[in-house]
Amino acid sequence: MVVYAGQGDARRSMALLWRSGEPNEARPGPKPGLSVDAIVDAAIEVADSEGMAALSMRRVGERLGRTGMALYTYVPGKGELIDLMYDRALAELPAEYDLSGGWRSALTAWAEQTLAFYLRHPWTLQVSQARPVLGPNEFAMLESLVAILRGTGLGPRRVRGMVALLFDFVRGAATTVAESRQAPSATGVSDEEWWQARASLLDEVAPGFADRFPLVRWVESDDSEPGGDEPYLEHRVSETFSVGLAVLLDGIEAAAARAAQNGNGGQAAPPST
Repeated sequence: MVVYAGQGDARRSMALLWRSGEPNEARPGPKPGLSVDAIVDAAIEVADSEGMAALSMRRVGERLGRTGMALYTYVPGKGELIDLMYDRALAELPAEYDLSGGWRSALTAWAEQTLAFYLRHPWTLQVSQARPVLGPNEFAMLESLVAILRGTGLGPRRVRGMVALLFDFVRGAATTVAESRQAPSATGVSDEEWWQARASLLDEVAPGFADRFPLVRWVESDDSEPGGDEPYLEHRVSETFSVGLAVLLDGIEAAAARAAQNGNGGQAAPPST
């Protein structure tokens, strides 16, 4: 299920995101029983506990002890609500990272915390990145990442490419874990049952498998077992995430070194403020 941001009324959605002109919360007299923030918080709770498919104005209203119709005074519809939910959830991420240890350690912290964020709110992975929400917290998230990458000395064009690559990498890892967690309830079959049923048949239906695919067997030969109660697939993703992130950081470091050697290739970094 993919959800596209910005499907509601553009002017009303942007005004709510940036909190410009909220007549329903600024009126004199008794304080209203509902607010945009309360509605958005309740909607996030619904999405966290029940998934994006369960989200509706009626369901959010039930969580608040109101009818779905009562919410429309504050939020025009589900399209605007999703924009608000996504941007509000992003407020959990740090606005800035400690750069005293250099950009590499800061970028590692960013990647790990962003991965954890997506896994706390897996519904955010269903909000397509093709059309950004354009809210304050989304821009703050981008600002914090660019602040880290600026320390590499690379110019805007290369930093833009790295921003896209890093987001794709972290979201991809988070999506795999989120889907593996949802698979047992969605299919009625645990991961262990699924693998046992198919692995036991592989030698039967594909005799000589190891001889036909020797490199597949080789790449799986150095496989560590998960510790404690960690599911196998999550353990594998955690391992590959660490290895993949290290490779990405090595690549950024090499690109920064080449750019410095070549005078930054005409891609001057913006001046410090």
